[in-house]
Amino acid sequence: MQTAVFRKSTGLVIEDIPIPELDRNQVLVKIADTGFCGSDHTFIETEGTPDGIILGHEVSGTVTDMGPDVTNVSNGMRVIIRPTFCGECHGCSMGKPQLCSNNRRSIGIGDLSGGFAEYIKVFPQMLIPIPDNVDSQNAALAEVCAVSLHAIKSSGKKSGSVLVIGGGTVGLSLVSLLKLYDFHPIVVSEPVLEKRVHALEFGADIAINPLTENLNQRAFEINNGTGFETVFECVGLQGLISTAMDVAAQGGTICQLSVMFENIEINPATMMFKELHLTASYGNTHEENNECLKWMSEGKLDAKPLISDLITLDQLPDIYRERIHTGKARKVLLQIGEEF
Repeated sequence: MQTAVFRKSTGLVIEDIPIPELDRNQVLVKIADTGFCGSDHTFIETEGTPDGIILGHEVSGTVTDMGPDVTNVSNGMRVIIRPTFCGECHGCSMGKPQLCSNNRRSIGIGDLSGGFAEYIKVFPQMLIPIPDNVDSQNAALAEVCAVSLHAIKSSGKKSGSVLVIGGGTVGLSLVSLLKLYDFHPIVVSEPVLEKRVHALEFGADIAINPLTENLNQRAFEINNGTGFETVFECVGLQGLISTAMDVAAQGGTICQLSVMFENIEINPATMMFKELHLTASYGNTHEENNECLKWMSEGKLDAKPLISDLITLDQLPDIYRERIHTGKARKVLLQIGEEF
């Protein structure tokens, strides 16, 4: 089967390898579509990423084979794939299976090969059925939407004024989901004109250029002098958490979605005198993926407008160099097998 493999010396390369052999308790999925995630970019550019890894975890496909010990799964079942969970560890007992620390299994960024391939082997607990009227492209992007849904739930808010810092894929999917709740106004802060235009197309009420507009001043103008009740940070640059705290209203909530490995500085006096709530959001759950698939099935959510580049698997190395690594692409989706 054809795969896109990460090699330390050359980056992403196309290689042919055998179709995975299944253990008794595993399932083989023929991949239809796989999304390229920002975390895939991070792994490719991170020094410690192991040679020979197959990345990709935003996957839709069809079950084609299974081991003899697998039950409640049938050939032809259309599925997306999420990490398993044990149901016993501290993370699972809190209702946060994405934090599972006991025999956790995950594709692309864990112990199993990922979705930049024609086939993938997984465990049946990782499968989420796709509703009949949801196509494979939307299904592959359900995980992206579930990341945003989990952030909204992590914030503890369902309404009020909201600022989204960053108009990338996560920021745009977040705007789409905020529209399904009762948030208003929805404001996006984004320096790139094209992304601001997209933010408005996805349902933002206002799009601000923080390089030419005074974000602090605009925050209080928009909200009658109170600031934003909720702020989502989706960029990952140092200083943006402090910015979020400055523009938040008294008693407001700041939720960090971005991945940041460097330490940041915050003003404890601002947090104290505003009584701010600072939280973070990591991953998503099976239930949140099911919620997004349900909204897709009902016509309330369409993730396909996120796609800027629709490519084949063998195009990925070139597109990575020309479009993804340069920041020109919004969302790259790989058409790998037969779509549905």
